[in-house]
Amino acid sequence: MKFHIAINLERTSDRIDMDDVRRDTLALVQAADEAGFETVWAAEHHAIEMTIAPNPFQILTWWAGHTNRIRLGCGVANAAYWHPINLAGEAAFVDLISGGRLELGLGSGAYQREFDRMKPGLQQKDSWQYMQEMLPLIRQLWQGDVEHDGQFWQFPKATSCPKPVQENVPFWVAARSPITFDYAIRNNCNILSWPLTKPFSEAELYKTQLDTAIAKADGDVDPAFARKFAMMRHTCVYENENDRQSALQAVRYNLSQFGNLMMKAGDVVNGFPDPVPLETLEGNAFVDPDMLEENLMLGSPDAVIEKLKRYQALGVDAFIYYASMGLGSDDKKRSFDLFVRHVMPAFA
Repeated sequence: MKFHIAINLERTSDRIDMDDVRRDTLALVQAADEAGFETVWAAEHHAIEMTIAPNPFQILTWWAGHTNRIRLGCGVANAAYWHPINLAGEAAFVDLISGGRLELGLGSGAYQREFDRMKPGLQQKDSWQYMQEMLPLIRQLWQGDVEHDGQFWQFPKATSCPKPVQENVPFWVAARSPITFDYAIRNNCNILSWPLTKPFSEAELYKTQLDTAIAKADGDVDPAFARKFAMMRHTCVYENENDRQSALQAVRYNLSQFGNLMMKAGDVVNGFPDPVPLETLEGNAFVDPDMLEENLMLGSPDAVIEKLKRYQALGVDAFIYYASMGLGSDDKKRSFDLFVRHVMPAFA
């Protein structure tokens, strides 16, 4: 099993200096590069301080100039917010300046609040249609001139400038529903999955949907394509009770803000989502400490190793260490160091 890391520039309050966030984020990306992580992932989100990522390609360009080996994952661009020619060019530029390290992920977005501002009138539940029209177009634009007359985009003959360095840039699709798994498999895409705070059974469900999609595709699947199945979880490794409590407090606060965005249940002031009262989050199901410690990648090095081995046995090819959960800088560094020194060697 390979290891990836997802990290955002994040602030939980305006008391946190943005320059500190920039410096600490880059330091963790560089540490992941040195530690042998395969890929670092940058998200796309708008107008929220808990995920400062207005353009994932700009972030990846920044990281490319400060790393040597680690691959650069767009995880993921929201297809509905982009024009295909624009996205193809930006993505190809990252591949060019990084020497062929791009991993391109496309998805359908998460927060209706963002759609209300970035694509007014579009419901998040319908945005998958944009992704499905976008993905094949990117590949065509990278090959040469193409004209398009689709449902969402129409343009005369055009191509991507520049072109990627890689002959076949790896594509990833963020998938939860069967229809998305089916589409990803038919189009030779890797799978990005995130069970949020749900139990291991949710990961098993995703694997079942993946296997079903492969079986349904049958002869349509390219036998030469080495598909990857990646699973992301909030991660924090700790060795004492104080660090454990810090991790649980941080992730519970982070999830209370996430709940606000998902349910549109509170205000967002200057980019900071109000935390939703914990008792309103489905009877505490999302934030119960025992549940979080069991379901997420939280715990001692030995506990995390045991959890990861379940994912490995399930057939997960890459585990994505999700580092952005509201932890302070020192706690992030401590957890990452424990993961590198004690957890990763168990999977060498």
